[in-house]
Amino acid sequence: MNRADFRRRLKPWMLPIAMVLGLIFHSVIDRLQWMVTPLIFTMLLITFCRIDPRQFRLSRLTFYIVGIQLGLGAGLYLAIAPWSVELAQGAMICALCPTATAAPVITAMLGGSIATLVAISLLSNTSVALLVPPFFALIGAGGGEPFMAEFMSIAGRLMPMILGALLIALLMMRYAPRVHRGLAGRQALSFYLWATLLVIVVGQTVSFALREPPARIPEMVALALIAGAICVTQFVVGRRLGRRFGDPVAGAQGLMQKNTGLAIWLALAYLDPISSIAPAAYIAWQNTINSVQIYLHERRGDTISGRMRTNPAAKR
Repeated sequence: MNRADFRRRLKPWMLPIAMVLGLIFHSVIDRLQWMVTPLIFTMLLITFCRIDPRQFRLSRLTFYIVGIQLGLGAGLYLAIAPWSVELAQGAMICALCPTATAAPVITAMLGGSIATLVAISLLSNTSVALLVPPFFALIGAGGGEPFMAEFMSIAGRLMPMILGALLIALLMMRYAPRVHRGLAGRQALSFYLWATLLVIVVGQTVSFALREPPARIPEMVALALIAGAICVTQFVVGRRLGRRFGDPVAGAQGLMQKNTGLAIWLALAYLDPISSIAPAAYIAWQNTINSVQIYLHERRGDTISGRMRTNPAAKR
């Protein structure tokens, strides 16, 4: 088996391995939480370098996906908050969280449209950067400070990370085209950065959960189940919506695959910390679905290749 075959066979297992490593080594990995912001920023930068403004197109599918993300996030919070603010925050962040920067990579592996996913990812991340600060401030997520103080605090940390990465990518395209092309050609790196981020955020959340009193275990279980229901729902809705526009893979990945590292960071920084259990559980749900999809896609490809080798007529 050569190196390329090894990497191809390893890819479906990378995400589950990352989750297991975070679970096992949480006590050590928890100290690496300072790396979360740089990793998210780098993943955004690499993804945004793939954007060519001359070819960038916002389709109806893009607006539908982002509209569902934003509307579902706000709707879930308003619906659940009267019963439990913590559960409402966990549900909200799972839906409101922007499309993952690694989503175009996974989409390419599954045969979907990278251009569509890049458009969804850009609009989704930009919308979250602009709308989350005022929304969080309105619901008092910043700790009870006056609206403008909370808004400026959240915007001052979130907007530079997302919009700053976009601005740097555009500046590099104009003034450092060689570097820009180099990063644009390294999209697979986002997948491995995401796996690294996954190890850290899982370890961080496990450490937090273990420090909580046993009385909060039912609440944590409820958050994990809510995350699973939201993940499966978004996958099904996204796939059906994408099928209407000729790209079920892009629809499913655009709506389901979330930047959960960013979600956990937002939950720990601005929401009740226990709400971070929901995006942490969402990691397991979405990566289980993606791992199964990658495995089935690779197996289907191996089957077709085998048939073509044994039956040369199938090539014609």
